[in-house]
Amino acid sequence: MGKLTVLALRIVLALLLAGSLFIQVWMVPLISTDLAEAGAPTVMRILFLVIVVLGIVTVQVTMVCVWRLLTMVRRGTVFSHGAFRYVDIIFGAVAAAAVLMFGLAVLLAPGGIAPGIVLLICGASLLIAGMALIVLVLRKLLAQAVARDVEAKHLRTELDEVI
Repeated sequence: MGKLTVLALRIVLALLLAGSLFIQVWMVPLISTDLAEAGAPTVMRILFLVIVVLGIVTVQVTMVCVWRLLTMVRRGTVFSHGAFRYVDIIFGAVAAAAVLMFGLAVLLAPGGIAPGIVLLICGASLLIAGMALIVLVLRKLLAQAVARDVEAKHLRTELDEVI
């Protein structure tokens, strides 16, 4: 991966992190106020806000882990066992986001919201769960790459001994 690509991705990640912090600090309280003015029950309002904040946290955790993986790419150490920790955290965060999205659908279903909206939210939950499965497949590919890298290092060592 080129230096320009890594730099561009880091700029995007930094902007997204700043935007997500803005949403947590400024927008969530405004949403809470709007829900209170609309007469939403307190329990429903709190659950909705918890789901929103935790959903944002899952995105932030994913972005931080991608940042760390980019650092490993830059150093040339991404094909090591240390990368698994970040990939596993990304998988967990994306899976948690899928569960949170489904929880949002469950929270909104008994209310006066249109059933089509609830169905769309369930579809989004399924899409996010599919992304978690893609991360799991990519983890398996990383495991194969790490195994090949270890094997190649071993063969190089043997070849150096012969020479």
